[in-house]
This record gives sequence, C-alpha cells and structure tokens, in this order.
Amino acid sequence: MSATETLSLAEIEDLALRALMAAGTSRENAAPLARATAMTEADGVASHGLAYVPIYAEHVTCGKVDGQAQPQVSRSRPGVVTVDAATGFAHAAIDLGFEHLILMAREQGVAVLAIRNSYNCGVLGCHTQRLAQAGLMGIGFTNAPASIAPSGGAQPVLGTNPFSIAAPGPDGQVMVLIDQSASAIAKSEVMKHAREGRPVPEGWVLDATGNPTTDPEAGLKGTMVPAGGYKGVGVALMVEMMAAAMTGALLGSEASPFSGPVGGPPRTGQFFIAIDPGATSGGGYADRMGALVASVRAQEGARLPGDGRAAARARAEQAGVAVSTATLSRVRALLPPRD
Repeated sequence: MSATETLSLAEIEDLALRALMAAGTSRENAAPLARATAMTEADGVASHGLAYVPIYAEHVTCGKVDGQAQPQVSRSRPGVVTVDAATGFAHAAIDLGFEHLILMAREQGVAVLAIRNSYNCGVLGCHTQRLAQAGLMGIGFTNAPASIAPSGGAQPVLGTNPFSIAAPGPDGQVMVLIDQSASAIAKSEVMKHAREGRPVPEGWVLDATGNPTTDPEAGLKGTMVPAGGYKGVGVALMVEMMAAAMTGALLGSEASPFSGPVGGPPRTGQFFIAIDPGATSGGGYADRMGALVASVRAQEGARLPGDGRAAARARAEQAGVAVSTATLSRVRALLPPRD
C-alpha cells in the first residue's frame, strides 16, 4: 500500500491555491479551481484532485491555459447567459456564469449557461451539485478531446464527454447526483494508472490497432471503450452536441489533449441547464422526488448515484483526506522555496 498523508480540506485548498499561483495563475482564477480540488478530494475522486494540479500548472506554463484570463459574460436572450472563458480555466468561467444562471432560473423558471473557449472543468458533478444546493435541478454537459471511436469506426472523434444531473432536496441537500462519462471509465483514471505504472482492468481501453489491452500507455495512444457499446457512443454524441455545437466551442476532434504540453488551448465547452422544480411540477416535486428516493432506499443494499460521494465527503469533513505522498511531493515541488 502506498504511503499517504492526511490533510484537512482547508489544507488541500490552500496547497492547490499556492501551487496554481506559483505557476502563474491569478488568485481570481486559482481560487475556484482550488476549492473544486478540495471538494473533489472530499468526494473521493482522487484522480481529479491534487493529482491534477501539476497538469494544470504545466498547462499554464506552456500556454495551453491562460492563467491570467478574464472571462467575459453576456446575455443573448432573457433565459440565456454565455461566457467566453478566454482560454482560461473553466472553473472561473463557470463561477461567473453561475452568478447569473441561478438568479435567472429562479426568476424565470429555467435558464441556460453556455461556455466556450474553455478547458477541462474537472468533476462535472461538483458544478451541477452547486445548482442543486441552490434549489435548482442542475444539468451539465462538457466535451473533451477525442478518445472514443464512433460505432463501426476505429478513429477517435468523440471525447469521454460526461453529463451530470443533480436533484435538489430540502435545506440545500442534494438528493441524487448522476455524474458519468460516455466511456467505461474516466480517462483520468487511465492516466493515473499510467503515472503509477499499474495495469488497467481489461475493458477500459483499446490499443492503437483496436485490440483490448491492460497497458495504460497503449490505451492512451489508442481509444477509450464506450460504456455500453453503441449506447455510450450515443451519450458522447449527445454531450458533443450540447457542449460544443450549442456553445460554439471546438469539437473533441479539433481540441488539443487535456494532458501534456502539445497543442494550444483546447477551447472546449460546457453547457448547463438550471430548472426551478416549482415552476414545472405544480407543487408536486418534493413529494414525487421523495417517493422516488424512498423506493430505492427501501431495498436493502440499494444505493442512489451520489451516495458514495456524500459518505466520502462526510468522512473528509470530520477526519480529513489521506493523500498519496507521491502526489503531495509533485504538488509541493511547484511551490517556491521558503526563505
């Protein structure tokens, strides 16, 4: 078992903030990403947490991300807000957009946010969850550089392309959080295995010739396996339509990779829909949603999407998070030497 060090969520956020700023990111851009990093670690999704900070820093240094970007917001229609991320971090653009999206959805019943010229937004569910905590049904889409081949094809044209839906409950609770990619596993998990020199389970990736492999490096040069075969490809297409076509962002087949220094800014996109349940359900949302959740919880051993993250978060808030010492060494190496 690899060595770990336990950090509080505040310590994780502070470490990520200082590392990002040391790489040339403004505090305004680094702060939302640092908060999301701590939230991701709390949710038990280590592949998108501190382990990703050195990649973020590398991309600021090489110019794939503008650490000093100033996202621009506009309102093209009464229920539509758009943000040009200006090739900066997605998190700052999402924060800016949410300031408008939440108010608009509460006023009008439904509103949408389209983000272009963006970048990897990390764990998509971290963002839709915030909409649910604001009392709104939050739906999100984000496209990624191509790594999935279409049905019957062999060349990647679609990204792992996650979508997420977060359902609000009473008092800011999140009743259900669905967050899944179009691939059998998130690509970041394959990258994590490659960094650690560990094989991946069969069924995650294919090599460049289209054959199954357990070698993560070969898989990263090949394609990701879509979840559910052609159904996963359909999900990837849906997300591509929403996050790229509907926002004016680059397609996954045009975007540069989210890993390594090759290529310029990926300029991918995000699309969010926020809905006030009171505007659509005739007052029946709380009863129907409660009954739906109860029907699952009534079965011994059954669980809802998001239960695992909620349990991990509760533990993290009480006892902190055990972070790999190897990951911490890579992140701390980004910090300037102490006087």
